[in-house]
Amino acid sequence: MNLLEVRDKSWMNFVNGEWLHSADFIAVENPATGQVIASIAVASEDDVSRAVVAARACVASGALTRCRPSIRAEMMMRIASEIRTRIEDGAYIGCLESGKPLNAARAEFEEAARYFEYYAGMADKIEGSAIPLGGAYLDYTIREPHGISVHIVPWNFAPSICARSLAPALAAGNVVIVKSPELTPLAMIILFEAIEQAGVPEGAVNLLCGYGKTTGAALVSHPDIDQIVFTGSVQTGVSIMKAASERSVPCVMELGGKSAGIVFADANLDQVVESVKSGTFYNAGQVCSALSRLVVHDSIYDMVVERVSAMAEALEVGDGLVGADMGPVVSELQLGKIEGMCDRAKSAGARLVTGGKRLHDKSGWFMQPTVFANVDPNMEIAQAEVFGPVLSIIKFHNDDEAFEIANATRFGLVAGVFTQRLDIALKAPPRLNAGQVFVNEWFAGGIETPFGGNKMSGHGREKGQEAIDSYVRTKNVAISLPL
Repeated sequence: MNLLEVRDKSWMNFVNGEWLHSADFIAVENPATGQVIASIAVASEDDVSRAVVAARACVASGALTRCRPSIRAEMMMRIASEIRTRIEDGAYIGCLESGKPLNAARAEFEEAARYFEYYAGMADKIEGSAIPLGGAYLDYTIREPHGISVHIVPWNFAPSICARSLAPALAAGNVVIVKSPELTPLAMIILFEAIEQAGVPEGAVNLLCGYGKTTGAALVSHPDIDQIVFTGSVQTGVSIMKAASERSVPCVMELGGKSAGIVFADANLDQVVESVKSGTFYNAGQVCSALSRLVVHDSIYDMVVERVSAMAEALEVGDGLVGADMGPVVSELQLGKIEGMCDRAKSAGARLVTGGKRLHDKSGWFMQPTVFANVDPNMEIAQAEVFGPVLSIIKFHNDDEAFEIANATRFGLVAGVFTQRLDIALKAPPRLNAGQVFVNEWFAGGIETPFGGNKMSGHGREKGQEAIDSYVRTKNVAISLPL
């Protein structure tokens, strides 16, 4: 280890501008070795209450809302600058606690800085409108922040997903409490050190770590919060929405997916293979919008299976610190779930082309890149989210069947189309029930493009200009003028 032996191995929460210790700690493992590398303070119920009180005091002070919006923009640009000075430290810690390749961890912090830069440019452009009602009235709208916005961040891309929601929330003038993931909380500390150094008002941004069933539950059920933003599993998301419904608290939900890419007969197979490499095996498949199903025309099915499997077998799996193509999955529990789904897929009749097992010659939680062929669309492996480096390849005969298979899950996060025909590329998106459609490149788009799901993949949109709508509410003012 390095970075001062991971900061003496003890990390804290951030509330009201101060770093807080705790009586309880969570051990943080390096999934590449299975060894404990540090511990993170567990936020108590008192810490949750302290964070909410501090946030409410910040809302009441108007520190973010009574200033000129350009002041918020300047603050956010300072945050971005401070993040950029910490990219290497953040990448090292992120790689150590998640196992992902160092370049991928570095890209997370670069993306986090970019979110603050992008939404800094929008902070002074959140405008209302005038509504003509005739000469006897003056009518206009105001777009106001919700107040206290609680953000529950997942473990797979904690710094960048945190920035994805935190930046537009601050741009709109909200005060934010973030609940960091217990599996990968350390890189979040680097992010919040940048926020602290940028001079954010006390109480405006707070960070709590703890278990979802305790710290998370205490936050979402607190009677004095105004909004909830969550990225994670369907089961947890439904539980949060039930708690939120008790007080009609608005929610932004991103709940995962089972995304399909349709490969038409004329597709460029080089593009398909590259998209599978990034879409299926990036971050060991632990991506909500992963390309987990490939729906392939029967005329090229065998060729696609062969080429994709050869690519998967050529991937170097190992510790992210040494530059492997694919690192471990996040925990031994997650590894067991992935391996169990692969075993059940084989029992159900899917053909295992490559992979399917953990790597026993390594000390950490490593899974082989896995490809299944002859997958029936109704199998568990084609319906349930694996959240691991596993691809299911399904055959189709005609266009209607392809779209039916692609839409035949409870999820609707993203979808993809691979074709060289412009007519198919334009006709396909309206037929796909997904919040985002990629054509010929998985993960095309960027910070500027709206992201979010349909069906059980959630609701609300992050990223792009549309994300601002999630963090404001419209107030109408109607004035009857004296005659």
